[in-house]
Amino acid sequence: MTQSEVNFLILGGTGSIGYTFAQEVLRHNEQATLLVRNIPKAEKLFGRHATLKLVEGDAQDLSLLRQLGAAATHIFHGINYPYQQWAGNMERVTQNVLEAAAVNKATVLFPSNIYNYGLRSLIKETSSEQPNTRKGAIRVKLEQLLREAASQGKCRVINLRLPDFWGPNVLNEGIAPVFRGALHGKAMPWLIRNNIPHQLVYTPDAARALYELVKLQPQEPYALYNYAGEVVPSIKQWQAAIAAAAGATPKYKLYSKGFLKMMGWLMPSMKEIHEMAYLWENTLLLDDEKLRQALPNFRNTPLQQAIADTLNWFRKYDKKDAAKV
Repeated sequence: MTQSEVNFLILGGTGSIGYTFAQEVLRHNEQATLLVRNIPKAEKLFGRHATLKLVEGDAQDLSLLRQLGAAATHIFHGINYPYQQWAGNMERVTQNVLEAAAVNKATVLFPSNIYNYGLRSLIKETSSEQPNTRKGAIRVKLEQLLREAASQGKCRVINLRLPDFWGPNVLNEGIAPVFRGALHGKAMPWLIRNNIPHQLVYTPDAARALYELVKLQPQEPYALYNYAGEVVPSIKQWQAAIAAAAGATPKYKLYSKGFLKMMGWLMPSMKEIHEMAYLWENTLLLDDEKLRQALPNFRNTPLQQAIADTLNWFRKYDKKDAAKV
C-alpha cells in the first residue's frame, strides 16, 4: 500500500484517543478527513495542515458518513458517548461506521477496552468475554457487529484493546484533575484504591501502535491485538512522579466506593462510574505478547518523557482553556 492510496476518515478526532491518532497520521503526512461537530474546536487543536480536511457533521448522519466513506481506505472509530448515553447510541453509530466502511471495503480501526471481560486478572486475545456490567455487555455487542461485518467481507477490522489511558487532550474526570492538580498544587484525585498496581497506556503510544498495525496490514479480516502500555507500581507512585515533574509536593484525594454510590443518587454519570468500581478495586492486566511479536521494534515512550509532554499540554490548555478544546 503506497502513501497516496491511504485516506483516513477519523471519527472522534477531538477526543482522547482520536486526537493522538490524528496527530500520528498527520505526522506521517497521510491524507486525513476529520468529521467533527465543532470546526473551531478542531482548528484550535490541530492548526492548519496540508493533508488535513475538516468536515462538520455528526456520525449519526448515515448519508454523510457514507459519502465520506466512499473515499476512505481506513475509518478510525473513536466515537464515544458519555456512559449514561451508551445504550442505543453506541450500537447505532457503530452500525453507521460499518455501513460507511462497506462502501469502499475500508478497514475499521477500533480502539477498544477491557469492559468485555469483567473481573479477570489476565486478559489475552483468546480470553472468553464475561462482562459483569451493562457497559461491558454493550462493548461485547459492538465487537460482535465489527466481527460479523469483517467475516461477511463488508470491511476489515483492526481492534486494538487498551487499558486506562492518559496523555495530551485526555480530559475525562479521571485523568485531567490529576494533571491540573499537580500543576496548581492541589490534590490529585483517584477512585477507591491508589495503592495497587495499575495498567495504563499513554495515548500517543496507543496511536503509534495502531498506525504501525495499519502499515503491517494484518492478514485476518478481523485482527484483534492487546496493547498493555505499562504497569505502574501504584497510582500513588505515578501521581507522585507527575507532581515531582510539575515541581509540586504530591497531594492525594481518594473517592470511596460508598461516596460514588451516594453521588449516584444525584448524578447519572456517577451511578455509571459506581457500576464500574471493580476496575479500580483490582489489578486487571492485558497480555500483549501478540502485538510485541507483530511489532518487535515497538517501544513505549519513557514514562518521564510522557509525563513531561502531558504536563506541557495541560500548561497550554489549563483548566480555563481546556473547557474550550
